[in-house]
Amino acid sequence: MNNRRSFLQKLGLLSAGVAFAPALLTSCDSSNQASGSAVSTAQATGSGEGRAAQSTISDIGIQLYTLRELLPQDPKGVIARVAQAGYQDVETYGYSPQTGYWNLSPTAFKELLTAHNLVSTSGHYDFGQYMKDGNADIVKRYIEAGNIVGHQYITVPYLAEELRDSADDYKNIAEKVNKAAELCQAANLKLAYHNHDFEFKQYGNTTGYDILLQETDPALVSFEADLYWMEKAGHKPVDLFKQHQGRFVMWHVKDMDKTTPTLNTEIGSGSIDYKAIFAQAQTSGVDRIFVEQENFAAAMDPFQSIKQSHDYVKHTLLT
Repeated sequence: MNNRRSFLQKLGLLSAGVAFAPALLTSCDSSNQASGSAVSTAQATGSGEGRAAQSTISDIGIQLYTLRELLPQDPKGVIARVAQAGYQDVETYGYSPQTGYWNLSPTAFKELLTAHNLVSTSGHYDFGQYMKDGNADIVKRYIEAGNIVGHQYITVPYLAEELRDSADDYKNIAEKVNKAAELCQAANLKLAYHNHDFEFKQYGNTTGYDILLQETDPALVSFEADLYWMEKAGHKPVDLFKQHQGRFVMWHVKDMDKTTPTLNTEIGSGSIDYKAIFAQAQTSGVDRIFVEQENFAAAMDPFQSIKQSHDYVKHTLLT
């Protein structure tokens, strides 16, 4: 994963009369297997000035961490090329109250997105210090920025190893996640948790992920299913969808290299059966999907790569 340190009700698929194909929703629901394109009528709520009025699940997103080697040097140029590749939604990473989003203030970043007909429905924010000391001031800063940009979700992206060494550690994390989620709810945002593979470590008869799912409030806390990491940990996303229906409102869609499973590759070129996963989308409760790739083959141009993945999702998994 290259050192990544740094619901069904919402979908409204049945009521909207829209069927979805097996690839739009990598980590979602598992009961609706109709053909066609999956469209969500999910709306961004709240009074945040930067909030998008409406977004649909067919607006394919990308986690900008994919382009972390390029983005800090030329955020405006990179965002323009993301839009040119066909993406309509971007998930942020690396926000700092001091430097903003790659030296762009939340307002300036929002203006950049608008100029390219992009939205940002989710952002990854560093919760490490909050998990250590419980001081929610930083969470409030994230919420302020997220509302300006137009997020629907503030997402916990990663937990440092020293924070997650026991079942009790995960219970503490769940407690703090619940409290942060209350702050998000008060600001008309939602909180989500993004997994890697370490959450699936066994502690007696449970895992860290089980604890997070069981001890966070379903009314407050959603999950962003990283489908690659679930598979890497030896778990089938569709099984988790069935066990915890409606909680996986976002997916990270990235493929596993067939020769070297520790590496990513373009969607549709790897070993993960995304058609089967997308066919089970409805159970998950998926609302947004984000393509992500944490490494590229030496000869592959990153922008060619992200376009290839986008086109596979759009033309193979969503049609």
